[in-house]
Amino acid sequence: MQDQHYSIRTMTRGEVDIAIEWAAREGWNPGLQDADCYYAADPNGFMVGVLNGTPVACISVIRYGESFGFLGFYIVSPEYRGQGYGIQLWNAGMQYLKGRNIGLDGVVDQQDNYRRSGFRLAYRNIRYQGLGGGSATAGVDAAAVVNLASVPLADLVAYDRPFFPDDRANFISTWVQQPDCHALGILHDTELAGYGVIRPCRSGYKIGPLFANTPELAESLFVALKSRVGAGETVYLDTPQANAAAVELAERHGMTVAFETARMYTRDAPVLPLDRIVGVTSFELG
Repeated sequence: MQDQHYSIRTMTRGEVDIAIEWAAREGWNPGLQDADCYYAADPNGFMVGVLNGTPVACISVIRYGESFGFLGFYIVSPEYRGQGYGIQLWNAGMQYLKGRNIGLDGVVDQQDNYRRSGFRLAYRNIRYQGLGGGSATAGVDAAAVVNLASVPLADLVAYDRPFFPDDRANFISTWVQQPDCHALGILHDTELAGYGVIRPCRSGYKIGPLFANTPELAESLFVALKSRVGAGETVYLDTPQANAAAVELAERHGMTVAFETARMYTRDAPVLPLDRIVGVTSFELG
């Protein structure tokens, strides 16, 4: 039964921490600084369902540029599931993104539900799990790896742009500067030819994004990134299954499959250079 005191509104920055905590409770292992970065992407893009003053459901619906949106953090607190609160919030979120192509990374067993809501499967993303450590100079082009802070922000934003369906400059500028992360670039003929970020999470570290012009450059970045954390630390890499070279890289470095998601869109899948996307930035924000 619907409660007359159920309402939906935009989250405050402080309330985004609730979404992060619920995601951790679901086993999604969010990054320690994710809340600030995600909120910077679209301060109006987090919604909460409130029942008699208590948050019971959340969703993120991030607007990028003029044409794209990404849906994530769709969570209803367990004791309130099956009562219609989630679908009301879902509908409000979809309305916020009306007129845009919308993407999501959903757990595979929910794929049929997302299809009924108008989403179509594009490909699968595979989360690999391995260990950090190793030599920072083991990569083929290790000498070309630089601290990303030494690269002009405009160059980074320009390099990142082809890898995403619309502009996300605000998000990326925050993401690569988050506390306690390591953000590295790799140069070819003095120009940026790839970059990656490794950040601490509730458990271990996640690499994302990891973009590079060639598999060899990607491997150099991957090796440099995982060398920044301890040899006993768990490291995760989310790879598009469609990128065979990325899958081979993960397996060559002894990583094993942890789980997978279904990347889906409401319209045609954006044309992205999947052969250069080795690590997805975030399952929650794309």
